[in-house]
Amino acid sequence: MTVVSIKTRAAVLKGPYDIELTERELTCGPTEVIVKNHLMGICGSDKNFYRGKLPPQTAEFRQEPGFPFYLGHESGGTVVEVGERVHEYKVGDAVMAFGWNNNFADYFKAPVTDLQPVPPGLDLDLASLGEPVGCAMFAGMEAQVKLGDVVAVFGAGFAGQVIAQCAKAAGAYRVAVVDVCAGKLRLAKELGADVVVNTAEEDPVAAVKDLTGGRGADVVVEAAGSEEAINQATQALAYGGKFVFYSWVTQPVRLDISRWHDDGFTFINACLVHHTREERFVWAPRALRPVAQGLVKIRPLITHEFKLSEIKDAFALVDKDDTAVKVVLRP
Repeated sequence: MTVVSIKTRAAVLKGPYDIELTERELTCGPTEVIVKNHLMGICGSDKNFYRGKLPPQTAEFRQEPGFPFYLGHESGGTVVEVGERVHEYKVGDAVMAFGWNNNFADYFKAPVTDLQPVPPGLDLDLASLGEPVGCAMFAGMEAQVKLGDVVAVFGAGFAGQVIAQCAKAAGAYRVAVVDVCAGKLRLAKELGADVVVNTAEEDPVAAVKDLTGGRGADVVVEAAGSEEAINQATQALAYGGKFVFYSWVTQPVRLDISRWHDDGFTFINACLVHHTREERFVWAPRALRPVAQGLVKIRPLITHEFKLSEIKDAFALVDKDDTAVKVVLRP
């Protein structure tokens, strides 16, 4: 079999706030696939890395934290090369990335376990965001929202917006979205949230209690990733309610957990997408069906678009502009 090498521009983070495109050469291994990118998304975790807060190596597939750090995991595109032992994909297949493979690039190389076929009915723009959409949809499904529930989502970023829409689609009586950014809250309201709470203007715990006659929410979702939000969500939850953890909190936090013991909460760890590779092939198509149907709207969440060559500008915007929800790049 002829070995083919493909040259690509790829992003490397040389240090905090120091990102640039370099040239890399990709050679497809026997169990690997090379994909031509269609669209890439900037994750909230990428923003943290850009600021120098590198992730702990808590999984075997993550690179050891340190610079240079090869960025990118949200993308999708078309298969252009497959290894000799790859039977799952062929050249021309449309795929979604579900792994860290330096995806801020014209082309990226990935093991077959880090890819997912694009499901029927989902166009490649949305499929290229299959990883962040899948993560959030998985959380929305795992939250087990029931008809008549009051749901409070803490955090109106990309994931929080998706989870709030899931709650409405599942039959929640009221959905409240909590954030400090007025622009994100306006968007949440446009996408179906019943109540939005700006923490710069009011106490979110009091607001949720007012909404529920003092009971608290039946389900709270923590999608903000902060110590304050976790503690506020704890106080806003009703006796016997469900606490859904979504955020990736990489720094130690201090938590007031007396209610966790006293009030019979159920805890759901809802961001297991990267640790359920085999199961993902089963649940990902199901999770993305409501997106293909239009029940959960993703396009309004794409607030900014750049070319890959403008990656410095894209990260500068993500770093400074809290109104940005999902920033994408095209090759």
